[in-house]
Amino acid sequence: MTIKRELFINGEDVPALDGRTTEDLNPYTGEVYAVVAAGGPADITRAVDAAHRAFPAWAATSPAVRRRIFLRAADVLEARAAEATALMAEEVGEVAVFAGFNVDLAAGIFREAAAAVGQPVGEVLATDTEGQLSLALREPLGVVAAFSPWNAPLILGVRSFAVPIAVGNTVVLKPSEEAPIACGLFLADVLREAGLPAGVLNVVTNAPSDAADVASTLIANQRVRIVNFTGSTKVGRIIGRTAAEHLKPALLELGGKNALLVLDDADIDYAVNAATFGSFNNAGQICLSVDRILVHRSVAEEFTAKFAAKVAALPAGDPSDPATVIGPLVNAGAARRVSELVASAVAAGARVLTGGGEADGARFPATVLADVTPDMRIFDEEIFGSAVTVITVNDDEQAVAIANDTPYGLTAGVITEDSRRGLALARRLQTGIVHVNDQTVDDEPQVPFGGVKDSGYGKFGGRWGVDAFTETRWVTVAGQQKVFPY
Repeated sequence: MTIKRELFINGEDVPALDGRTTEDLNPYTGEVYAVVAAGGPADITRAVDAAHRAFPAWAATSPAVRRRIFLRAADVLEARAAEATALMAEEVGEVAVFAGFNVDLAAGIFREAAAAVGQPVGEVLATDTEGQLSLALREPLGVVAAFSPWNAPLILGVRSFAVPIAVGNTVVLKPSEEAPIACGLFLADVLREAGLPAGVLNVVTNAPSDAADVASTLIANQRVRIVNFTGSTKVGRIIGRTAAEHLKPALLELGGKNALLVLDDADIDYAVNAATFGSFNNAGQICLSVDRILVHRSVAEEFTAKFAAKVAALPAGDPSDPATVIGPLVNAGAARRVSELVASAVAAGARVLTGGGEADGARFPATVLADVTPDMRIFDEEIFGSAVTVITVNDDEQAVAIANDTPYGLTAGVITEDSRRGLALARRLQTGIVHVNDQTVDDEPQVPFGGVKDSGYGKFGGRWGVDAFTETRWVTVAGQQKVFPY
């Protein structure tokens, strides 16, 4: 039976003002999974109205109350894990392992948000004025415009609003058109069950054709104080420009062209396992996914043979089957794009070690390419799908040079048995995140998560998230009356 969902505004499920709806498709079957309300600019305005009205009372809510809500939300989410896993399989084709990771980390982000409630929100400053108390206070901004993507719907959905709300803001969330339930409405259900007051979180879903108008209306609303966007670099540029036009700060967590360096002293079997996980978790549809494996020439033959064999054996198929490792891409267009990237590389001389071929609807096999050269599109473009390139390098210097030769700068991994060597290389890699003796796909709720260069700016997690979603005010209290010159 097709699921039907409405907008979530001021704590209630309401239809779009004009009554429009849009279809939400299952990428594996191509069938309609859900029909959701297609909100427009007028719905954005009433959602901002609700958030703005709720802000004063929520900002004044005691830390203990806020903390209890987020701790309860984590418990509710974990209790609904089976429902969430089924939802992600149907809506975005996520396999069980990655769906479970979504549940676990999203619950962790809720608990980290609960911890953020009690973090210090000010300090006493030195002052030259006798008897004066000088304070730097961090206070909530107001209404936050949040945009959540489809590819890790629970993790990135919760990250878009949890800490902002925990520190006293209210939120209007525009979830991805590819996953309006998983990265939006389902999470609103969790917060409602946890006891979040009406208006603190509002969710407006929309039809793909309305995305630009809905986003620009949300950012332009004068009561919105900050923009929080996770998604592609292409769209991130538009969001960043729009926010700047309205003199609003923005946090942008964008794409990556992430490299995994396999050094000559690597444990090859471990490197193969790490590279397989980093490249093909969620069919490569993670901003942190390995796009390029830079392997030292002395171990390249052994690594490449074992890696291609392991990838070829990965079970592919229905994401609702717990044994499936490679599910579909998010839609047929995404699969065609990856197929075209691979085909153009092959036409220019790249070798397919496993996979390749034509897309089948939203399905494309796990693919490994060798002999990739800088003149090929796949050398520079983010793949964001079930393909990876293996590039042989002569030494560490060449590996670092290739890894840094990209506009992106999100994450990297270095596989080596020498931690000192790995740390030295990590310091030279131009990314916001580096993992030594690990692959690129890793995340924890309390760390400074974010990229550099075209991978965005701003940090989530721990005190960095608190700083991002509060503003510093200078407040003084005079201990005595001043004498003025006139």
